[in-house]
Amino acid sequence: MSNPTDGRTRESRFVALYEATYDDLVRFAQRRLPEPQAEDVVGEALLVAWRRLDDVPPQLPDARAWLFGIVRNTILNSRRGVRRQEALAVRLAEVTTTWSPDDAELIARQVDLTRAWGRLSALHQEALALAVIDDLSARQAASVLGITAVAFRLRLSRARHALRAQLGHRATPATAPAGLTERPTS
Repeated sequence: MSNPTDGRTRESRFVALYEATYDDLVRFAQRRLPEPQAEDVVGEALLVAWRRLDDVPPQLPDARAWLFGIVRNTILNSRRGVRRQEALAVRLAEVTTTWSPDDAELIARQVDLTRAWGRLSALHQEALALAVIDDLSARQAASVLGITAVAFRLRLSRARHALRAQLGHRATPATAPAGLTERPTS
């Protein structure tokens, strides 16, 4: 069983680290990003520091450098994510350069899909991309996202529904098979 003072010691160590490095970390991030994003990135880096507090070097100059590395990696990860989203949007927007009038319907559908994709939330785009573009199973995609396969299937279902809504597809009412009719209830 852990000692209650261990939590306070851990907390006080983190608070001291935060107070000693926060301003420097924000300035470091601001030189690389717009100000609102810089503060978000520093927040993410400090969350990593809290989770990995035992890995933080004990000496402040070393801890500060370690945190700069965490901020830098967070910025790089963020940029990679933005580039992936942009690349995906470009792939969706690519239209065949040589087309005949017979292809007009296909091109119109592709343009509609591109517009609808752009109106989806990042969460829905990610679920659809993992399933359709990356061809991952629900279990694999769930592993990528750190969620259960059931949660991913639900997210994917909602994403598909959102895409259909953006494309203007209406759910068609289910019709009874031939020979089956609904009887009024008394």
